[in-house]
Amino acid sequence: MKKYITVLACSLFLSSPAWSGEMIDDPLLTMVLVDQLEVRVGDGDDPLSWDAEGRLGYDLNKLWIKTEGDYVDGQGEEIELQALYSRAIAPFWDLQIGWRGDIRPQPTRNWLALGIKGLAPYFFDIDAALFVGDSGRTSARLQAEYDFLFTQRLILVPDIEINLFGKDDRAVGIGSGLSDLELGLRLRYEMRREFAPYVGINWIHLYGDTADFAREEGRDGDDFRFVFGVRAWF
Repeated sequence: MKKYITVLACSLFLSSPAWSGEMIDDPLLTMVLVDQLEVRVGDGDDPLSWDAEGRLGYDLNKLWIKTEGDYVDGQGEEIELQALYSRAIAPFWDLQIGWRGDIRPQPTRNWLALGIKGLAPYFFDIDAALFVGDSGRTSARLQAEYDFLFTQRLILVPDIEINLFGKDDRAVGIGSGLSDLELGLRLRYEMRREFAPYVGINWIHLYGDTADFAREEGRDGDDFRFVFGVRAWF
């Protein structure tokens, strides 16, 4: 009897996910990437800006958290947070759906988010999304960046972000159509793979009613700044 119990126990152990390799082949993975944490120096206030994301899950299914914003004079001027379910649909590509909250400026806006994120041919990093809010609000966003490797440590990164909105939202200073275009160029030095200081430039241009709303508040429709920051992941 003991012999049969021993054989059964060994069989169960050998067939378990930990021994068979199932857990090893598809382990639970976590990562936090602070892509940009920088001071933007130019006319007027010098905001502290960030763009970060984290993920938790397996190869096919993950939870993504994304956040970006600006901090000026001890207050959040623009703060955005997203919580997304992400499903791998092809090598290097994920389909994402979830919630986006525009916490600042007030009043808060909430959106249903549907997007796609991945690595396009020639290694362009793409993040594109559609957003649907209350009161018939809609929005679309395209973000893209590319890494030019001068050496294994010195990397130049151009990036672009475009935002479009379906209708005016005067309360938060947003106009319909093409709202804003942001272009950046950052040169980073990877002291370690996980930590890289950088310098660069960043330009934001507002369009249409968004630019008109900004001018009514005494702000310029163009914002060019030098940036100094760090990129880190763990």
